[in-house]
Amino acid sequence: MTTPQPAAPVPATSVPLDQPLYGASFVEAIKRFFTKYAVFSGRASRSEYWWVVLFNVLVQVLIWVPGIVLGIATGTPGYTSTGSPTTTPGPIFAVFVILAVLYYLATVVPGIAVGVRRLHDANLSGLLFLLILVPSFGGLIILVLTLLESNPQGARFDAGAQQYAYQPVAPPAPPAPPTA
Repeated sequence: MTTPQPAAPVPATSVPLDQPLYGASFVEAIKRFFTKYAVFSGRASRSEYWWVVLFNVLVQVLIWVPGIVLGIATGTPGYTSTGSPTTTPGPIFAVFVILAVLYYLATVVPGIAVGVRRLHDANLSGLLFLLILVPSFGGLIILVLTLLESNPQGARFDAGAQQYAYQPVAPPAPPAPPTA
């Protein structure tokens, strides 16, 4: 008897865009993120979702850290009305703020879309993503929900999911009475 071998990773080119890509690499996940810009139907694997989250955090850090450093370095020192020292950021800080806002505006819709698709992969309604609007606990709830494992029943959210819809089955006919 042979032991089953683990499945080999599936190349991204063979997985259609309307299906989740399990075990997605960083680059594959980012490509799918921008390709499926405003697609709210379907599913996204955990790797697709979390690589995108990491990418967005890295981009924001790469925008804000130099912006803050250069803003302070080119700023004007001064004092508050209570006499404590302060620094007014220089004009270069405004450039980085504008860059950060533009990046946020460019990625807010696909970010929500990939979050909704991630919830679909866990067989949850995408409307649960609205919990992010709840102060304090909403983000924590979404964090927990996006960590859930994939559920095959989430395929009901895929395009053409009517084939997965519930089809009532007629009860079996009663057995025929015995003949003598």
